[in-house]
Amino acid sequence: MASDAEPDPASVARAIVLRQLTSSAKSRLQLSRKLAERNIPEDVAEAVLERFQEVRLINDAEFADMWVRSRSQSRKLAKGALRRELAEKGIDADTAATALEQLSDEDEEAAARLLVERKLRPGTDLSEPAERDKTTRRLASMLARKGYQPSQAFRIVGEVLASHAGQEGAFSPPDSPFGE
Repeated sequence: MASDAEPDPASVARAIVLRQLTSSAKSRLQLSRKLAERNIPEDVAEAVLERFQEVRLINDAEFADMWVRSRSQSRKLAKGALRRELAEKGIDADTAATALEQLSDEDEEAAARLLVERKLRPGTDLSEPAERDKTTRRLASMLARKGYQPSQAFRIVGEVLASHAGQEGAFSPPDSPFGE
C-alpha cells in the first residue's frame, strides 16, 4: 500500500517552509531552525532552503527591511534593539545595517518623545523633586528597555518633562548631573 510509505523528507520540508512563510515572513535561519525541530535531515533542509532562496521566497534583506519598518513603527524600538533582534533571527551585520539606514536619528528621537508623552501619567506633580526624579527614572528605564542609549533617554525625558512642567508654570530645571 502506497499510503504506508514514509513521506519524502524534501516534500515535508517544503510543506513546513511554505506553512511558516504563510503565517509571516521569516529569515533563512528561522526556517532552518524550524526544519531542524521537525527532524528534517540537514542536507535536505539546505537544499529546500536554497531553492526557496533562488525563487526569492526567502530573502533576508527584504525580511530585515520589513522587520525594521514594522518594529520601529509598532513598538518604537531604537536601532540598538532592532539590531539585536535581527541578529537573533540570523541576519548578518551588514544586512542589518542596511535595513537600519531607513531609520533616521530624527525618526528615532521622535519615536522616543512620543513614547514618553504617551507614558507620562496625567496629574504627575513635576514641581515636586522626588516625584520628578521617580518619573524620570521610570520613563528613562522604559526607553532603555526599547534600546535607547541612557544619555539619549535621560535627555529626551528631561526635555519632555520640562515642557510639561513649563505648561503647568511650576517648574525650575534641576542641576544637571553632568555638571553642565
